[in-house]
Amino acid sequence: MAVGLSSSSESLLRWRLRFVSLFLLTVTSLVVGRLTYLQVVQGPILADKAREQQQQETPPTLARYPISDRRGTLLALDRPVFNLFAHPIQFSEPPEEIAAQVAPLLDVPVSGLEEQLRVAPTGIPIAYDVTESVASQIRNLYLDGLEFNQSWQRIYPQQELMAGIIGYVDREHQGQAGLEFSQNEFFQAPPEQPVLSSDALGQWLPELAPEDPQLLTQGYGIRLSLDSRLQRTARQSLRQQLQKFNAKRGTVIVLNSQTGAILSLVSEPSYNPTHYYRADPALFRNWAISDLYEPGSTFKPINTAIALELRGITPTTVLPDEGRITVGGWPVQNNDFSQVGGRGSLSISQILSYSSNVAMVHMMNRIPARHYYRYLDRLGLNKPIGSDLPFETAAQLKPARQFIDYPIEPATTSFGQGFSLTPLHLAQLLGTIANGGELVVPYTVEGLYDHQGRLKQPLKRPQPRRVFSTSTSRYVLNMMGDVVRSGTGKGAQIPGYRLGGKTGTAQKAIGGTYSNQRITSFAAIFPLESPRYVVLTVVDEPQGDDAYGSTVAIPVVKSVLESLITIEGIPPSHPEELRRSPPQTPSP
Repeated sequence: MAVGLSSSSESLLRWRLRFVSLFLLTVTSLVVGRLTYLQVVQGPILADKAREQQQQETPPTLARYPISDRRGTLLALDRPVFNLFAHPIQFSEPPEEIAAQVAPLLDVPVSGLEEQLRVAPTGIPIAYDVTESVASQIRNLYLDGLEFNQSWQRIYPQQELMAGIIGYVDREHQGQAGLEFSQNEFFQAPPEQPVLSSDALGQWLPELAPEDPQLLTQGYGIRLSLDSRLQRTARQSLRQQLQKFNAKRGTVIVLNSQTGAILSLVSEPSYNPTHYYRADPALFRNWAISDLYEPGSTFKPINTAIALELRGITPTTVLPDEGRITVGGWPVQNNDFSQVGGRGSLSISQILSYSSNVAMVHMMNRIPARHYYRYLDRLGLNKPIGSDLPFETAAQLKPARQFIDYPIEPATTSFGQGFSLTPLHLAQLLGTIANGGELVVPYTVEGLYDHQGRLKQPLKRPQPRRVFSTSTSRYVLNMMGDVVRSGTGKGAQIPGYRLGGKTGTAQKAIGGTYSNQRITSFAAIFPLESPRYVVLTVVDEPQGDDAYGSTVAIPVVKSVLESLITIEGIPPSHPEELRRSPPQTPSP
């Protein structure tokens, strides 16, 4: 039997249906309104926020240009690597199990890694400079709580060979020594993309992350004036002499006297810049650029040029050499006085050939001390030379008043003692003799080149400035030729060629007083007829009674010059000396 609804029940039902319909309509309207607001009104703002969260600016030091020598030999380049961090708070496995899986891939002890994983709940640095291959193997373990951050590692293929010049970069890819430091900004490649997309952990998305440094540098690279072959020869020869004489350290500098280009700058001992953290920090300063020393007799050609310029002497002047004299109450004598005594009257050329200290004192005593001092200052002996290398140290002269008022000061300066300068500064000054009297600033960075070898951005360099006349530099150059032909530099002779040179053996000042230790050196200008190169070798604290510039430094310079002749294809000026008699036919 059907039971009908009363009129009041039907009314209640209809009211409920209307209420539900109205409620659903209201909710739907609110949702549609909210979506419309988010899509239309807030849409652009929310899109910008999402973009900011998903993308990040690439750091300005993302990559550095590769560096090569003047022949294209790679000296430094970037490669992508990864740094591994652990967040134990996110581990889904015990630390010992994670350590057991990861340690073999990192080639570290399991126990040590496990101990690392327990030091903090998050942000533990586990390994730096992990290769892409190893990073991929660790990722494939699918372990929670491990994070890789991509970075760049600077590789130096020539290892210790160029460390003293190029330097190194730290983990933040910032230069800390050498050219990497002094030219830090110039060596950085600007990012091709200002921003890159990243995942929720802040890592660049793989398909967008720059994996090939060449893409970042766009094929550009830094080219230096250095020559790896010459550098290798110089280093090998220097190391032999350092070992033979048990010396503390040494340097070899090869300078193009016309341009200032440094072709070689060896500084021993050296270090591997790829593994700089294992090296003695004292090696990060190139002592040929940063450390001062008293040059001794290798400075005599510069003093001779000053005396000629100030008309204290002429090329034909003759000066006495008593072997030993007293200046201002201080004794001054020749190095070989006990063997040969005084040599009597000497020409200017003979003074250099015999390396007479006493005659040099007489020479510089012919010009007022204040004029002498002013000329030394004009040569830049009170300021850095301004090369593109870092940590230059300015030469040190005595205060002007002391130099002028005390006769012993100009006397000791006349034979290269009582003041100090860096080896590179001395090479620069000797370059004026080879360059017709013009002073050039040494440099190593030729500029930024594209992949076709075209110069795109050079470094600015100071213009040469004249400090000696052409005639003065030629006079002194010929005198240096006599030093090699018949004086203390005879050991540097190379058949078929002519060169000028000057030896140096100076007492070393330690703690303000002169010791029995020596600094030996030899400087050569080559070729004598049309000079282009200055080669300087300085060896610090060689041991032995026979340790002199002629025995310690000359063999290094000669070896470097012979290599330079081969590399540059320099023809002999006296080819007749190279002709040999035809072999004799043996008698039957």
